[in-house]
Amino acid sequence: MLSYLFTIVFLIPLCFLCNFWWMVHSLMFLSSFVFMIFYYSFADLNMLGYCFGVDYFSFMLILLSFWICSLMITASGSVYLSSYYSGFFVFIILFLLIMLYCSFSTLSLLLFYIFFESSLIPTLLLILGWGYQPERLQAGLYLIFYTLLASLPLLLVLFKVYDFSNTLYFPLLIDFGSYYLMFYVFIILAFLVSMPMFLVHLWLPSAHVEAPISGSMILAGVLLKLGGYGIFRVMKIISYLGMKFNYFWLSLSLSGGVIISFICFRQVDLKSLIAFSSVAHMSMVIGGLMTMNWWGCLGSFTLMIGHGLCSSGLFCLSNIVYERLGSRSLLINKGMINLMPSMALWWFLLSSSNMAAPPSLNLLGELSLLNSIISWSSFSFLVLIFLSFFSATYTLYMYSYSQHGSLYMGVYTCSLGYLREYHLLFLHWLPLNILCLSGEYFFI
Repeated sequence: MLSYLFTIVFLIPLCFLCNFWWMVHSLMFLSSFVFMIFYYSFADLNMLGYCFGVDYFSFMLILLSFWICSLMITASGSVYLSSYYSGFFVFIILFLLIMLYCSFSTLSLLLFYIFFESSLIPTLLLILGWGYQPERLQAGLYLIFYTLLASLPLLLVLFKVYDFSNTLYFPLLIDFGSYYLMFYVFIILAFLVSMPMFLVHLWLPSAHVEAPISGSMILAGVLLKLGGYGIFRVMKIISYLGMKFNYFWLSLSLSGGVIISFICFRQVDLKSLIAFSSVAHMSMVIGGLMTMNWWGCLGSFTLMIGHGLCSSGLFCLSNIVYERLGSRSLLINKGMINLMPSMALWWFLLSSSNMAAPPSLNLLGELSLLNSIISWSSFSFLVLIFLSFFSATYTLYMYSYSQHGSLYMGVYTCSLGYLREYHLLFLHWLPLNILCLSGEYFFI
C-alpha cells in the first residue's frame, strides 16, 4: 500500500514541469489500473489487513478516489488549454488524492479525523481558485464552516476518549464510560453534516454550483462518501445507543429525501438539480446505515459507489453544455438533441442510471436498501414509495427538459462533443454498469 502512496507523491514534481499535464494524467490512470489488478491481501471485515487498514469496504472507495481524480484531469481540459495555473491545479488534485487515500486506509480514529478534514482544504482551493462566479467565496465559507463547526466537538471528545481508554485504534474501541453519549452524538453529527443529511445540506448545492467541474466531481464522487465510511467504521462502537436513537436519524433522512425531491422539481439550474438529487440519494444511504443490519451496510456501500460514478458523470454532462452555451439554465439549454444528438445518448444513459434503472449499480444498492429499511420498519414503505418514484420523476424532468423542446434562439453555433468528452463519459458509465455483474463482491 505504501508503494501506491509513494507513486502519487512522486508524481507531484512532474506537475510543475512544462507540458507534463497529460503525462501526469496517464500515470494516474496507470496507477489506478495497477491498484485495481495487483491488490491482494488477507483482509477481513474487521479492518485487520496486512496493508494499512484496507479491507473490502475501503479498497473500493480508494479505487473510486483514484478513478475520479484521474477523470477530473480529463474533464478539466479547459484549465490546461487556457494555461490557468495548470501545474498548481494538478498538484491540488494529487494532494487531495493523498488525503483521501490516507482517510480510507487509516486505522486510527484521530488520523481519520485529520485526513477527513484535510481533504476539505484542496476542495476549498479548487472552488476559490477555479470557480466561476464571485459567489464562490460565500460557497467556500459555507463548505468550511458547516463541516468544521460540526466536526470540532468530535475532536474534543476524541481527546477525552483517548484519555479514558489510551487508544483510538478502531477495533479496540469498546466502552467509553461517561463519554459514550457525547461520542455518539458528536460523531454522528460530524458524519451526517458531511454526507449531507437534510437540514444540514445547504452547503452542498452552493458549493456544487460555484465549483469548477473538477470540484463538483470530487465532491459528489468521493467527499460525500467519507461520512458514510466513517459511520460504517464506528458502527460497532455506537451500536448500543444506536438501537435507541437511530430511528430519529433514519426517519429524518428519509422524510428529508422526499422534501428534497420536491425541491428538485423547482430547480432551473442543471448543476443545482444534480446536487439536490445527490442529497436525496444520500438520504437512502443514511437510512441503510442507521438500520445497522448487513443488508443496509452493503446496500449503502453499493449505492455510494454507484452514486459516485453516476453523479460525477452527470456533472460532466452539465459542464459540457455550459462550455458550449455559457449557461446552465434549463430555460436556455432546451432542445440539445438537435445540436448535440450523440451527447443526448449519454444524457439518457446516465439519467437512467441515476433513477436506478438496470443494469446500473444504483439498482443493486437501492434494492438492498429497500430490503433493509423495510425490514427495520414495515411502515417506512410509505416514504420509500415516494422517494423512489420522485427520483425517477425529477431525473426524467431534467432529461426531457434539456434534450427536447424548441431551440433557444440565441444559440448561433455549437460544436459536437470532443473525443476527450466522450471518453470521459464512457469511463463514468462503463464501470457503473459493468460492476453490476460482480454483485457478489458487494454482497459478500
